[in-house]
Amino acid sequence: MNAMSVPGELLPLVIILEVGGGLAVIAGWQIRRVSIALGLFTLVAAAVFHNDFADQMQLIMFMKNIAVAGGLMLLAAHGAGVYSLDQRRSAVYASSYH
Repeated sequence: MNAMSVPGELLPLVIILEVGGGLAVIAGWQIRRVSIALGLFTLVAAAVFHNDFADQMQLIMFMKNIAVAGGLMLLAAHGAGVYSLDQRRSAVYASSYH
């Protein structure tokens, strides 16, 4: 990260976001917020780390990050589905107040 003029102090936050966000997506917890955060992070990472388009590998990595961000935005738009913790929590909440 230091080689790309990004402070190394951000590394723990990046690790927490990537690992914690990935686990939250797998579990389906706070999926809209987490997928928006991960999607925006992925777009920033693509712009900062993969901006040398003369190098074919960097271009491929940039396009991969854009595709991943698009998938995360779809997840944010449509939600996690019926097997997620968010869905289970809303079903328990709805059944307890009827």
